[in-house]
Amino acid sequence: MKIDGKIIRLTSAEITHLWNTYLNDSGNICHLEHELHNAEDEQIKPMIQHALGISKSHIKKVKELLNKEGYPVPHGFKLDEDVNTTSPRLFSDVYALIAINQLGKMGLNAYSMALPVAVREDVYTFFSDCLRESDDIIKKSNELLLSKGLYIKSPYLPTPENFDFVEKKSFLAGYFGEKRPLTGNEITNLYTNFQRNALGSATMIGYSQVADKNDVTEFIIRGKDIAQKHCEIFRSYLNENDLPSPMTWETEVTDSTTYTFSDRKLMFYCTALTAMSVGYYGTSISMSPRRDIGTMYSRLIGEILKYADDGAKIMIKYGWLEEPPRALDRDEIAKKNKGF
Repeated sequence: MKIDGKIIRLTSAEITHLWNTYLNDSGNICHLEHELHNAEDEQIKPMIQHALGISKSHIKKVKELLNKEGYPVPHGFKLDEDVNTTSPRLFSDVYALIAINQLGKMGLNAYSMALPVAVREDVYTFFSDCLRESDDIIKKSNELLLSKGLYIKSPYLPTPENFDFVEKKSFLAGYFGEKRPLTGNEITNLYTNFQRNALGSATMIGYSQVADKNDVTEFIIRGKDIAQKHCEIFRSYLNENDLPSPMTWETEVTDSTTYTFSDRKLMFYCTALTAMSVGYYGTSISMSPRRDIGTMYSRLIGEILKYADDGAKIMIKYGWLEEPPRALDRDEIAKKNKGF
């Protein structure tokens, strides 16, 4: 791209976020095309079509931006390689709507990180549009969930008589003695982390039924067990404070075992969910003054980092892990054609 006769190259940050967008949206297209083929609810079907159209537009725009720079377009995921769109439904229409709502929230998070590091006007405009589209997906899916009585609201808090300041160091405690009630931030994070893990558990139940390779099936089942365990941990903190916990979505998974998605796509989605959980848990630590809660999240992060590492090893084993944009290996270049 030229501005005032000067060539403005894409930065490492811009290329990386464009690359990630392509992989994520190409995977979303596979999932949404299958959901659309099986959708029966006449209110939910347009929502699936809307989300699918947005993902397709992202793929087109990222291709244009990368081709303009002569930068290779990722392989990503393809309809003729990674999904059987005509296979029986794996998830219900209710699951599809909840997943689209969560898709919008994940997009909001991803694009809010991409936008501040976008320098070029065309890239900035693209990610700005992506943010607006994610907001639109959340708004429309929220309205539909509310109209169907499916929206799970976080708990309400009592109205205090006045503002107050913390006077005791016990506000930070949590290991011994009396524990103070949860703050609004702590409740919000426990609640939303429960919701994400509940959806992740349902997703992995479905994925485990249609996976082909034994080690992939075992990996996904392990992920489902981890998600369910984390839900129970978050539920226990909420219950201690006499707060309700969200519902789970396992009943929205069918009993289909017909090939639906490639193992490569299943593994990508599972590891992507895990990576996002690390970020969400890290944010939760920063917003949880009670020491026992921070320690709990740290322990859970360690567990899912080990799970993600094992997933990466499986993907490398089968040649499924597409290498992300990276810096040059100067030592490798120096040794090339010099007998090393």
